[in-house]
Amino acid sequence: MKPQKEQITSLQITFMVTLFEIGSAPLFLLGSHAGQDAWMATAVGSLAGLPLLFLFFWIQSKAADRDWIGLLRSGFGPYIGSILGGTYSFYFAYQSMRNVRDLGELTKLILLPATPMFMTMLIFVMTGGYAVWKGIHVVFRLPEMLLPIVLFLYAMVIAVFFFLKVMDFNRLAPVMENGFWPIVQVAVPNLVSFPFGQTLVFLMFWSFWENKGIPVKQTLIGYLIVSLFLIFVNSVIVAVLSAPIASASEFPMLKAVHSLSSLRFVERLEILLSILLYVGLYMKMTVFFLCAARAMAFITKKTARFWTIPAGVVIFGASFIEQGYAQHFAIGLGPSLKVDVVFQVVVPMILICLLLLKGRKNRRAASGGTNK
Repeated sequence: MKPQKEQITSLQITFMVTLFEIGSAPLFLLGSHAGQDAWMATAVGSLAGLPLLFLFFWIQSKAADRDWIGLLRSGFGPYIGSILGGTYSFYFAYQSMRNVRDLGELTKLILLPATPMFMTMLIFVMTGGYAVWKGIHVVFRLPEMLLPIVLFLYAMVIAVFFFLKVMDFNRLAPVMENGFWPIVQVAVPNLVSFPFGQTLVFLMFWSFWENKGIPVKQTLIGYLIVSLFLIFVNSVIVAVLSAPIASASEFPMLKAVHSLSSLRFVERLEILLSILLYVGLYMKMTVFFLCAARAMAFITKKTARFWTIPAGVVIFGASFIEQGYAQHFAIGLGPSLKVDVVFQVVVPMILICLLLLKGRKNRRAASGGTNK
């Protein structure tokens, strides 16, 4: 008896897009080089990422029943497509590793400074690996439980800022002090690559939607929620800290919360924020982990379960390559974003061209056959 294909619901897709894209983004001041216009840079990045998302929709529409690796093999051919698929597997593992390292560093900084970092990272990889082992349907159930809690608690944290009147929105002025073009330069391609271009991963999952076609509406709803949320969070960070202080801080949101530590009843509010960041980081790590395992499974004709442990070993081992968090931070918001452009934009654009050429050849062949 053929095993039933795993399926995910419309609600699960919307919730997963939202929670995945939030991820670790609130940890940083996105578009910090734009100063007080960081919120505008985030808005520009989300708008610039929207056409890219529609390109992903178009690619998926060419074969709604195939995932990203299957689409690569269809466009580039079995041999080159498999090589690219293997490369993407390592790319997904690399992205998962970045979140594992963020989780380890955050735990060491906030909660468990005396605990060896490798132990906390090992626990995160093992728990993520367990979810991957159980399959897509289990991973996509997690946001159904976690996202409402995450949004509620973020609302509570921001409400505290409002209640205590520590925000000064005059710090967001002057708007576009140096014009609009510098904001665009900050947003493109960096903010498109992180976090908005990472919607690429859903090409690995849209084919598992329980309905026919592509979940365009469900994905766009999640994308809109994330965009508005991140724009607002960036505004709050600058309003609390001011642009110079926020830009100079590694974790500006944590610094903003820590600024309330003199008030006894919110003395450990940073722990609550840390838990929220753990949820986002864990979800992102697990999704990339799942993509890495499934990519190798498709290429080798093995199961994703077979590749869960090898992928976990690679992710865990690679998380120690970077020497210290300063290097990890610099690479993540520097060279890594440039590499993302290749995987998120260049390869999909080449694939689109190949699929268009292939479609044109098929139409010509069909037309020639009809004329005969």
